[in-house]
Amino acid sequence: MSELFVMETLDWDVFVRDCWDRRPVLVRHVPRPPFQENEVFQAATVAGRSERPGVLPPNAQFTVERRQQVVAGDFLPEPDDGSLAGYQKRLAERLGGRRYALILHGFHGMAYPQWARERDFYAGLWERVGIPLSGAITTLFHGTYEHSPVGVHKDRFATFMFGLAGRKRMRFWPSRPWSDPVSTVLDYEPYKAESFAVEIGPGELLYWPSSFYHVGESAGDEPATSVNVGVPREGHRAAYDLDDLLLSVDPALLADPGRSFGQYPRSSSPLLGTVDGSLPPAFEQALAYFRDFAADGLAERAVDRSLRIRTAGGLRPVPPPDERRALPDTAVVRRTAEIVVAGDLCAANGHVTRFEAGSEMAQLLANQPVRVGETGPAARHLLETLESFHAVERDESG
Repeated sequence: MSELFVMETLDWDVFVRDCWDRRPVLVRHVPRPPFQENEVFQAATVAGRSERPGVLPPNAQFTVERRQQVVAGDFLPEPDDGSLAGYQKRLAERLGGRRYALILHGFHGMAYPQWARERDFYAGLWERVGIPLSGAITTLFHGTYEHSPVGVHKDRFATFMFGLAGRKRMRFWPSRPWSDPVSTVLDYEPYKAESFAVEIGPGELLYWPSSFYHVGESAGDEPATSVNVGVPREGHRAAYDLDDLLLSVDPALLADPGRSFGQYPRSSSPLLGTVDGSLPPAFEQALAYFRDFAADGLAERAVDRSLRIRTAGGLRPVPPPDERRALPDTAVVRRTAEIVVAGDLCAANGHVTRFEAGSEMAQLLANQPVRVGETGPAARHLLETLESFHAVERDESG
């Protein structure tokens, strides 16, 4: 059996039955792809912003040849570039033809339309294999680099690569080709004979399971752009879910569940055993912390997190809500996204808000229009909040 499976168009039933967690797949045509080149460029200008001028943001990597850059300089996409092609032209002049690589992590939370298409695209897969609770990750790769800066490696994610511009080559090994006690290899020439390579161009999709070692290569001198979506398949830790539940997490960090979200309170007592069979003081302090937390609304917090995961479609962080705008009496509001209700909490597109019981929510859940002028202040506030979540839209024509 060939290691590569080729599909002319994407069929989730065939994909899950023959390829999921089994072998790489090249899809020649992707119906309704989630990524568009102009929108990806706009998202890249947002993802590359740094709170500290001149410093690379934590979700960005930039290499020139094989050297990692620590200063942002003018290496990142800027709105004045106008497009990825404009960005490439500026870098070509700036770098004098030297090869470079731009990698932007946490990419799907940067633009709502892009995130919504990505969520809708993967809904068919989640129906068949289950939603990833810790969330898929989305990463932009752009550049003329000779090969992936990290070299040959293996991820804990199954990966979907969407080709946007230029051509890129991915090289695969079904198992680790070296015996040395290292996790990555930059000079992999001695192992090429054991590998196979696949080229991907604009409009195509390449998938590979988490079990495959791989490296990205340049397929020419022209820059290539792709967006990768990684679905966690190995190495999940219960601590990821516990952190999400118990800590006040910066949503941006959810882009990579492997990051350290924060710290639980440190114990002031040594971790020592006791002669009377009681718990060591350090354990008693930890239990006291969790008891206090549980007494302070842990059940509601669990419902909140469940609603966010359910409506985010496996893709967190979600884009932030828009600024809430006042709804006029003449507006008619209609539901545009799934709204899920649990008690007095409702969620849409990965966001949660509290509401007061009323007929307006029943109308929305039944996909019926709501006339704003016929509602009270609390319902109007709810509708405005849901609009900021992109869950309803207004028609002011009456």
